[in-house]
Amino acid sequence: MNKSEAKDRIQKLRELINDYRYHYHVLDESIMSEAAADSLKHELTTLETKFPDLITPDSPTQRIAGGISKGLAPVVHSQRMLSLNDVFAETELRAWLARISKLIPVGIEPEFFVDLKMDGLACALVYENGVLAQAITRGDGTVGEDVTASVRTIESVPLRLRDNIGGTVEVRGEIVMYKEDFAALNKQRELQGLSLFANPRNTAAGTIRQLDSALVASRPLRFHAYDVTQAPENPATYTEAYRLLRGLGFKANNQASLKKSLDDVLAFANIWDAQRHDLPFHTDGLVIKINQRDLYARLGVVGKAPRAAVAYKYAAEEATTTVKDIIISIGRTGAATPVAVFEPVVVSGSTVQHASLHNADEITRKDIRVGDTVIIYKAGDIIPQVQQVLIKLRPAGTRRFNMEAELNRQYPDLEFFRPEGEVVYRIKGATSTTLLKQALAHFASKGALDIDTLGEKNVSSLVEAGLVNDLADIYSLKRDQVMNLERFAEVSADNLINAVAAAKNPPLARFVYGLGIRHVGTQTAIDLANHFRKLDTVGTATLSELREVEGIGDIVADSILLWFDEVDNQQLLAKFRSLDVWPQDVKATSGKLLGLKFAITGSLESMSRDQAAEKIRSLGGTFQSSSGKDTDYLVTGMNVGASKLKNAEKYDTKIIDEPAFLKLLA
Repeated sequence: MNKSEAKDRIQKLRELINDYRYHYHVLDESIMSEAAADSLKHELTTLETKFPDLITPDSPTQRIAGGISKGLAPVVHSQRMLSLNDVFAETELRAWLARISKLIPVGIEPEFFVDLKMDGLACALVYENGVLAQAITRGDGTVGEDVTASVRTIESVPLRLRDNIGGTVEVRGEIVMYKEDFAALNKQRELQGLSLFANPRNTAAGTIRQLDSALVASRPLRFHAYDVTQAPENPATYTEAYRLLRGLGFKANNQASLKKSLDDVLAFANIWDAQRHDLPFHTDGLVIKINQRDLYARLGVVGKAPRAAVAYKYAAEEATTTVKDIIISIGRTGAATPVAVFEPVVVSGSTVQHASLHNADEITRKDIRVGDTVIIYKAGDIIPQVQQVLIKLRPAGTRRFNMEAELNRQYPDLEFFRPEGEVVYRIKGATSTTLLKQALAHFASKGALDIDTLGEKNVSSLVEAGLVNDLADIYSLKRDQVMNLERFAEVSADNLINAVAAAKNPPLARFVYGLGIRHVGTQTAIDLANHFRKLDTVGTATLSELREVEGIGDIVADSILLWFDEVDNQQLLAKFRSLDVWPQDVKATSGKLLGLKFAITGSLESMSRDQAAEKIRSLGGTFQSSSGKDTDYLVTGMNVGASKLKNAEKYDTKIIDEPAFLKLLA
């Protein structure tokens, strides 16, 4: 992205983030999830970091979240209520520590105080001579709202401190509604015929801002304290601060813990990432602070956030990304399914690069276009889905998706139709049986697993008899089953069973080619095998990793990613593995042709082209389907191709005949 494009994108992101923050923090309503908003904010921060001269004072990254609602008296905070910078990965967390370590005096070892980050309304409670005097919302960080009457109704807020402390004490914490209480409240509203609340955080914030304290008292709110910012004797560490808070009569999270190293912090994070859904309240990460409060203060503040603390966010269950393309996948029944190709983004702990768009009607309903920024989530924490399009971020010049036009463009050799009453387009004249026969014949072909007993007629017999319903089923065939078919007797049945068994651990390249991945021919399969060496590594490769393979561009890479992302294909691979059918890993090659690249033009007398290619690879060389500037040898046979000879002369490639080639192989 160049600077001009970044400037336009930054402006759109700021407008949308500001709109979200106004609705969320001032009106207590949500136009998108907090996770999606975090994703947009992270993109904005990344762009501003890359183009720092585009940062302006009114950017959302330069100020505290929130604002002042009408109807509540404004109050100036004794100390600013700061926000925290977010980090989303271990690398970002380590980068934070590396930055602040440069400012920490020699000889001081920082300790880390970690606590669960609660999703509620931040509030400051001011006590005078042990009695609650005032409760103030965060507001814009400098000025908040007086919500004392509402907060006094919360049972977990002490109206008088338990310890006999004189003077002014200020406690800060989070007002939350537990998940169970929220569900019960919504159930009650449903019975009363009232509209349901969207989420616990907004409900808590909206309740506290009510002017009717009796209404507030009727709702189950709780206060969790996390800091003492003012006291006659301020604690030296956050560990001591939590002990003081509990002594004063406040609830402070029992999960909070002191850690000596960042590795210990990450271990703590992993534990609660797995267990957070069992907590009574919502959390989306951790608050990580330098435990020593004098060091914390010494490190200071940058913009809106302290240097000595960050919010470590767990993998978002929703995120935003852009649609790079919409490609159409043909399933085993001949159904055509549109699939969005995304800029890779992490959702629920895994990288998402594709999502099914289901059918043309669904694309029209959501108006999803190439170039759009979308919110994605994982349905059931497994399957990526597009939740909505962020229209305000749509670039100029986008076009509506035309399913029929794309089918004609992407599959010019096929004809499609949409059955009456259905939403799915299908290949005309194709059935699941015919497609399976084609797939199995390809899987058994000479270029793939080379199972010579599985010709077209035998494949047809097995499929029509219902003995084979997918590629893996051939490895479950029993002799008696096969003998019952018309075309088979004892010998032919044994030959088939033995041939299939002999192909349980084929070469990786042959297996990849046999899977029938669109755009993956024999040479691409070989290139993938030589580059990644294991099928699992091919299946988990990212778009950028696939692009590193010579000869693989965006179209082929997208096709490979899409194949391994499809649930049907994942189930097929799992079935292969359960039957002990798996391709051999490619071992590092060595040999007299190591590092040399060969192309062949014309036909050889002593061997076929495929046999020659295998000989070259067995000796460590690389076989190329066409000659180029990096080709070392062009082998000429009978009826040579003029274009390959021309290329060889252009790039000074060494041209050798078949006898010379055989000497190299000897």
